Amino acid sequence: MFAYVRLEVRRTLRDTGFVVVGVATPLLMYLLFTNLGTGGSAEDTMDYARYSMIGMAAYGAMGAALGVGPGIADDKARGWLRQLRVTPLSPLQVVMARALTAGVTVLPAIVSVFTAGALVNGVRLAAWQWAAAAVLMWLGTIPFTLLGLGNGYGLTAQTAGVVSMISMTGLSVIGGLWLPADVFPGWLAAISRWTPTARFGDLGWSVLDRHAPGPGTVAVLGLWLVVFAGYAVFSYRRSARTV
Repeated sequence: MFAYVRLEVRRTLRDTGFVVVGVATPLLMYLLFTNLGTGGSAEDTMDYARYSMIGMAAYGAMGAALGVGPGIADDKARGWLRQLRVTPLSPLQVVMARALTAGVTVLPAIVSVFTAGALVNGVRLAAWQWAAAAVLMWLGTIPFTLLGLGNGYGLTAQTAGVVSMISMTGLSVIGGLWLPADVFPGWLAAISRWTPTARFGDLGWSVLDRHAPGPGTVAVLGLWLVVFAGYAVFSYRRSARTV
């Protein structure tokens, strides 16, 4: 199974679309958002650089996690999933391998944005904060990986790509990854608190404030994990009857 994981990781990292959407886009957006048209005091600028660093790292990591969907859908269309059935890999191992692949490929987005925050924008955090934020955000991609798996097994390659892009953009905006939810109208801010992306960002933002994620964040993320896991299982079972 781990040989299959290595194969999928290499395939993903060599894919131009992944590099653009999962790494380059969030990195460029972070640099643009924090270095063009900045105003206010130096303290306000640094606070926004820290906030946006977490938001853009979350945006890129979520995109990489959702990116597993179009890849699976494409493999399904090409007959690659059918070919895997003649290998010693069980269906469960194939699914786990794709999930592990996503667990590896989300790291470049987090690391690249964090590196830009430290080297370009001068963000300074304690060593434990860098480590805690990276680990928590890495773990926080699990619900989005499950959503990507569900899209991949349940949709066509073209549809999975469109749905993943819409989900990535829409959830990022509503979840406050691009702009703080504090600037939203009251009704939209209330919706934002229930999105998985807002709570995903909270994993990193709480570390900036030097405390653990709150129980509300853990509960909402746990709820979405269950929902997306159910969707992934349903999509896989339906796909298994036809592939």
